[in-house]
Amino acid sequence: MAEKKSTSSSSSSSSSSSKKKTMWGLNKISFYTICAVAILYLIAMILSACNVSAVAVAALQGIATAIMICIVAVLAWRYVKNKQMVWKVLYGVCLLVVILGIIIPLVLQN
Repeated sequence: MAEKKSTSSSSSSSSSSSKKKTMWGLNKISFYTICAVAILYLIAMILSACNVSAVAVAALQGIATAIMICIVAVLAWRYVKNKQMVWKVLYGVCLLVVILGIIIPLVLQN
């Protein structure tokens, strides 16, 4: 009986440390991503202040936005993948609206 208790406690502690490792990995990825995006936006601001082509500035901002959307989309999918279908549909609809919200103004601007 005592042997079963020690087995269950060791398996719960290993799954707990596994979750901590995963979260630390996600936190680290998120941190470095926000740093990279901040650098891209900083470069875009400097180029804009130096009157560099608006196309180059917009391209840098677009890349930074795309990186952020990709990271957030992956993390959001990890959240909804084990939930009910309604959550997955909501995820898909929201992601589609975000993508269209970026693409349509670019198309209409030209």
